[in-house]
This record gives sequence, C-alpha cells and structure tokens, in this order.
Amino acid sequence: MNAFGPLLKRWRQQRRMSQQALSDSAEVSTRHISFLENGRAAPSRQMVLLLTSALDLPLRERNALLAAAGFSPAYSARDLSDPQMAPVRQAVDFLFERCEPNPAIAVDRAWNLYAMNRGAQRMTAFFLEPHPELAAVAHNAMHLLFHPRGMRRFVVNWEAIAALTLDRLRREAVEDPRSAALLEALSAYPSTPAPSSPPTGDVLIPVHLRRDGVELRMATLLTALGAPIDATARELTVEIYYPLDSFTERWLSDPESS
Repeated sequence: MNAFGPLLKRWRQQRRMSQQALSDSAEVSTRHISFLENGRAAPSRQMVLLLTSALDLPLRERNALLAAAGFSPAYSARDLSDPQMAPVRQAVDFLFERCEPNPAIAVDRAWNLYAMNRGAQRMTAFFLEPHPELAAVAHNAMHLLFHPRGMRRFVVNWEAIAALTLDRLRREAVEDPRSAALLEALSAYPSTPAPSSPPTGDVLIPVHLRRDGVELRMATLLTALGAPIDATARELTVEIYYPLDSFTERWLSDPESS
C-alpha cells in the first residue's frame, strides 16, 4: 500500500490537477486526498476506482493503482485469441472487409500489429522487400515506418509525417511505459528527425508515398471500440488509409493495372 500514495500523486500531477481539483471531480475532501498521497490513510477498493475514474486513467493503469493499494485487478486484459474476445475480432474483421481494397491495420497502444487486411498486405508487399533487419521489427507498425529499411525511404513528406507521429507518441508515452519505450527506440534510429512542432495551416497531412513511378496520396482514419471494459479491447485501434486522388484509388483497387 505504500506505493499507492506516490503513484496517485504522480498521476494527479501528470493530469495537471491540484488536490482541490481532484477532490472536486471525485467528490472527496481535499484532506482525504492529501492523507492518501502521504500514506496517512488507506484507500478502499471503491475509492481507488473512484479516483482513477476522476483522473481518466487507462484501464491498465487503474489496475496498477488497485495493485499498489493491495487489491485485485478490476479489468481484464485478455489476449485477442481468447474466446471471450470473439466479438472484438468480429468487429475488426467486419471493418477490414468493408475497407477493402483500402489498407487497414489493427494495432495496440504500443503500435504492435494484431492484423492487417488484404489491402494493407498488398501495399506493404509493394514497398517493403524482405530483409532480416526488417523481419525483426515486422510486428510493430511504427518500427516498419521509422526503420532505415522501412517505409520512411518512400515517404515523400517524411519530415512532416515524422513530426506528427513523434508528437503523438510523446503524448501517449505520458500514460503508457510501452509507448515511452517505443519512442526511445524510434529516436535511436539514424536520421530520425529531432522533436518539432507538426506543420499547421492545412486540414490534414497526407501520407505521400513514391516508389518506381508509383505515387500514392492517402489520409488516415483511426477508429476504436466504443465502450470496452477489457484493457486489450480498450487499447485496440484500427487505422484505415483512404485515397486522396483517382490514381491512388485505382492502384489500391488493382496495383497491376495502374
């Protein structure tokens, strides 16, 4: 239980909330918040759940605070192969099929690849040739993008895409140590751009790819489950690529004829 107070304080500070703000949100006295943080009071299980909800923590982090207070987890974190995760797999399959021939991938919070549809497989096969170095990181979408032998070689607007991606990862790293480790690994690659502000002024930044005379321009759409109570399901995201011009639309439909 000694670990609960410092962990609660760290999350409160990361959320930039004063003890007063947290007490107002959770409808708990400021005095009690102070006692919990300095170890003078022990939280009940319900109090931990109340505070983690007020802090809007990820489900895995709510479980971590429960464990720090000496309680069992409140939320499952099942593998996608678990029979109880069948509705989640069916939802991803449904979305994958409806997206065809546009590429779509399913990733977790650390951008590990769970699956990709046929459109994503075709696009990946065209741009990425098999290589042992790449095979070692093929399970992660961000590594496939940032690795020197990865997609970055074919991204025309690499500086803009990298800035936007790293900015997102820096925000995610605040809440998840896996994202922090991923950000550190990507930053270690040669020629990874230094942190910078993403460009402003446009509606969106397209993904502009070029190889062997083929130029694709796409935008991305991220979608997630609406009301999951499992940590794995909560962290699952499907990224969909849709064409921004007629050539890209034709190529995604039939690469051989374009």
